Amino acid sequence: MILRESETVEFKRSTAELKQAAISLVAMLNKHGRGEVYFGIEDDGTVLGQPAGRMTFKDITQAVVDNTEPKVFPKVETKQINGKDCVVLAAYGNNGPYFAYGRAYIRVGESDKALSVQEIETRILSKKKHLWEIEISDKTLADVNEETVREFMRKAKTAKRIDFDFVDVKTTFSKLHLSSKNQLTMAAEVLFCDENQMEIQAAIFAGSDKLTFLDIKQFKGTLFSLRQQAEVYINEHMKWRADLSESRRKEIPEIPVRAISEAIGNSLCHRDFANPKGNEVAIFKDRIEIYNPGLFPEEINPEDFFTGAEHSILRNPIISETLYKSKDIERWGSGIKRIHDECAANHIKVDFKRLKTGFVVVFYRPKWEQGEGLGEDGQNGKSEEKTKEKTKEKTKEKTKEIIADKILAAIKANPVIKTRELMDICGLSDSGIEWNLRKLKAVGRLRRIGPDKGGHWEVLPK
Repeated sequence: MILRESETVEFKRSTAELKQAAISLVAMLNKHGRGEVYFGIEDDGTVLGQPAGRMTFKDITQAVVDNTEPKVFPKVETKQINGKDCVVLAAYGNNGPYFAYGRAYIRVGESDKALSVQEIETRILSKKKHLWEIEISDKTLADVNEETVREFMRKAKTAKRIDFDFVDVKTTFSKLHLSSKNQLTMAAEVLFCDENQMEIQAAIFAGSDKLTFLDIKQFKGTLFSLRQQAEVYINEHMKWRADLSESRRKEIPEIPVRAISEAIGNSLCHRDFANPKGNEVAIFKDRIEIYNPGLFPEEINPEDFFTGAEHSILRNPIISETLYKSKDIERWGSGIKRIHDECAANHIKVDFKRLKTGFVVVFYRPKWEQGEGLGEDGQNGKSEEKTKEKTKEKTKEKTKEIIADKILAAIKANPVIKTRELMDICGLSDSGIEWNLRKLKAVGRLRRIGPDKGGHWEVLPK
C-alpha cells in the first residue's frame, strides 16, 4: 500500500508534533473543508506506528479544541495501516477562516502557508452563509430507505403538515428541498439513508462517573431510527414502579418518557452535523445524560425558553422543518420548555448545561426508596412490590411486556384506534409506538387489515 500526503492528508512521525498537526488541520479546513492527520507515519509514507491509550485521544482532542478558533472538534481514532496501529485525527468544517495558535493557514500542496491579513480579510468579505445540510451527499436514490420515506409521508399527511401525496422518492425529496439538481443533500442522507455518518453512543455506568460501565451500545441508522433506538434503550434501563391506586394498573417511569423523547429529538435535530463526534446517552446511578455536539447559542440561555417566549435559533432549518412536518418535533423553540414542564410536573430535577464541546440535558434519577419523586404523600400508590426491591430488579424485558400489553389491550377495545391515542395511553412518542407495532406484527401478535386510512387492527392469539 503506497501512502502519500496531499492537500487533505498529512503525516506526522508521532504525537510529539501535535502543534504542527493542528496547524495542518486548520490549513486543510480552510482550503477544502476537511482534513486528516496520521500520527505514526513518516513524510515519505513509511509506517512507524503510534502507541495510543485513552489519554492519548483525550490529549489530542483537547489540544486541537483549545488552540483553534473557531473551535474545531476533531474525531480521533486508531487505524491499522500495514500491520501497525496509527492514530488518525480528522475534522470537517466550513466556518473558516480557521486559526491555530493565533494564526490562519491555507494548504498549498503538501505544505501549510500562513495567510496574510489581506488574505484573511478577503476570505471573510467573500464568505457566504453556508449550511452543512445543503451540501451534496455522495449517496444516491438507491441508498435511500424508501420505507422510511413512506412512513414519514404517512405521519406528515396525518398531521396535515404537507399537501401532496407520495409518488416516488425523487419527487418527494424535490418538494422537501432535500435534493439539488437530482443529487441528494446531506440532510437527505442523515434523514433517510441507513448508512450515514450519524451514530449514538449509549452506555450504562456502575456509579456516578465513567470509570466502570455495565453496558455499552452503538446505534446507527436514519435520524428517525436513532431516536427510536435511544428512546427504547433508556426506557428499558430506567426504573419503573406499579401504581394500583386507581382501577387500572399504571406503570410509572422514574423520568417522564415524553421528556426523554423530547430531549433525544432535540439532541439530534439541533446538533452540529459538521462535527464528526456522535451523540451520547449515558445512564449513571444518579442521573441520565443526553449529549449532543452542538454549542448552545451564546446570546441566549436555556432558561430563557422556560416561559415559551424565546424563539429558537435554527442550526439545521431544513432538518428541523422535515421533522416538524412528520410531528417528530413540535413548534421550534418549545423543546426545552416541554422538557422543563414535564419534569416539574413529576417532581424531577433537570439541568440544561453548556459544555465546551456541546450541550447536555441532565435528568436526575429520583431516590424512590427515600420517597423522592413520589408526590406530596411520599407514597408509591399500592405498589405490588416494595420500592426498594423494585429499584434493584431488571426492567428490560418487563418494560417491553408492559408496553406491548397496553397496546394490545387498547387495540382489542378499539380496532380503529389512532396512533395519537396509543401515544397518550403508553406515554411514548410517535416513533416509539410505530416501533412497537412493527415488533408485534413481526412476532405474530398483530395484523393490519386494509389501508392506513379506513383499515383496522386485529389482535392475534399467542
